Amino acid sequence: MEKRQVGALGEKIALSLLRSKGYKILKKNFHTRFGEIDIVAQDKETLVFVEVKTRHGRAFGLPEESVGKRKIRHLEKAGQIFRLNRAGLPEAERIDVVSVELDQNNQVIRKELIKNASQ
Repeated sequence: MEKRQVGALGEKIALSLLRSKGYKILKKNFHTRFGEIDIVAQDKETLVFVEVKTRHGRAFGLPEESVGKRKIRHLEKAGQIFRLNRAGLPEAERIDVVSVELDQNNQVIRKELIKNASQ
């Protein structure tokens, strides 16, 4: 499975997880010059920018460990652009990470929602 396909599978798993937790999905794969926001959602009265990280195994660490300060800054800037020309969005916002680990057969070993990853 190619890297892009693994990412798409991880996003599909993340969407299901977020919906099961009551998130309303607003946009998938929002592109800006600062990069992409995988999922933009609303959790009650909070706008949430979600980064999805998917990996096979832990040879390179846990998926969520690859979301560093630089990536958080890019998500914050991309989030500001998302807000432009969109009225009625909640004022509160945060960045969440969905971490997905797959086995060699692309079966889910672990999926985890990490809220407020920028803190």
